[in-house]
Amino acid sequence: MKTKHIFAKRILIVLSLLTLVLFGCDAKDRSHSADVSAEDSPASPVKGTRDNTPVCLVPEASGVTIYENELAHLDASNTSEGYVIVRYTGTSPKVKLQITGPDETTYTYNLNSEVPTDEVFPLQSGSGDYLINVYENIEKNQYSMVFSQMVGANIENEFSPFLYPNQYVNFSDNNAAVSKGAELSFACNNDLEVVSSIYNYIISNIEYDYEEAETVQSGYIPDIDEVLSTQKGICLDYAVLMSSMLRSQRIPTRMEVGYAGTAYHAWISTYIEDIGWVNGIIEFDGTKWSLMDPTFASNVKETELKNFIGDGSNYSVKYIY
Repeated sequence: MKTKHIFAKRILIVLSLLTLVLFGCDAKDRSHSADVSAEDSPASPVKGTRDNTPVCLVPEASGVTIYENELAHLDASNTSEGYVIVRYTGTSPKVKLQITGPDETTYTYNLNSEVPTDEVFPLQSGSGDYLINVYENIEKNQYSMVFSQMVGANIENEFSPFLYPNQYVNFSDNNAAVSKGAELSFACNNDLEVVSSIYNYIISNIEYDYEEAETVQSGYIPDIDEVLSTQKGICLDYAVLMSSMLRSQRIPTRMEVGYAGTAYHAWISTYIEDIGWVNGIIEFDGTKWSLMDPTFASNVKETELKNFIGDGSNYSVKYIY
């Protein structure tokens, strides 16, 4: 009986979600608008029962657990929160950071080498040992290791790495995008409605930027407020903007990078209570969930876009941020 109850509950969630996709989280307000004459001004949205106050977690370099040499500084004081903070202190113009977690996946990042800067990096592979290496460029594509440290992490909340900002998904309470996320969540009653509202806004307002896609450099990191104001971007821009908005609304969100067909691509997945991690809670065809890919969903020229960045029907996750 318990199994039947859970299945029925999930079907109810699916049906509710399909309604949200079509109408958004203010569906009740839209249905009421049919009774309003054309001369009347639109009714203000009704506040939903869910608290839409943004919560932007702030990583701290608290200095309790420090590893360093003359070229690099690692603050591992908050590994239990799912992140480390690294600062390069040398003079090389090109510097790489590599983090290899307990799942043996190696993440490679560019470190700021112009000005010593604390940068936040997620421990997205869960609890366990992480090897953290810093490399300076010697010439061309050759690098030399200048710092290495093994760090243990016992992450208290498995969702922490996907709620905090980091080098890629970078946001704070000063961002216009965070304020926009709160605005879009105003009329919502639960997390599912928030995801739908933000998703629908992004796919309706952000246009794919083919010129940027042709010229983007390796290591590009989106500015979410710039994407919001220009209303243009590539797949990474879409994914980071939506991830930032959702994380600031306390919804664990993974920004995922990998392959859509044969092309390198970015999308997101979110955690919904009673469902778990879902790689696409916006569309359900009666058999399976589809990936939440705001890039494809936003573009009316989907065939052209697929020809440009690959067929989105086949996704393979390589990295999670």
